[in-house]
Amino acid sequence: MSTTENDLVPMINAAQFESDVEGGTGVVLVDFYADWCGPCKMIAPVLEQLAEEFEGQLKIVKINADEEADVLAKYAVRGLPTMMVFKDGQSVDVTVGAQPYPAIKAMLAKHL
Repeated sequence: MSTTENDLVPMINAAQFESDVEGGTGVVLVDFYADWCGPCKMIAPVLEQLAEEFEGQLKIVKINADEEADVLAKYAVRGLPTMMVFKDGQSVDVTVGAQPYPAIKAMLAKHL
């Protein structure tokens, strides 16, 4: 995990994705991002705010598109950032591009 990340939105790898997201229960928002992606950096504070707000109700994690290409291919992720909501291991919602706080919050709320 890089020093700019905080524990609210942890970075995960493919193995953690498989065990914690696909094999997990509850609601997880996965942020597919890249370090070079400007819009990805723009939404990072929004995701941290949402992680704090929804603490105990859902998890928010990040996965690096450049390092985990197999995961992106599996879910046909073509644009960054892509945010995908998983519920009990199944993908239930997806949005591509930097979204404002209210839009992401509304997307999460409908799955809780």
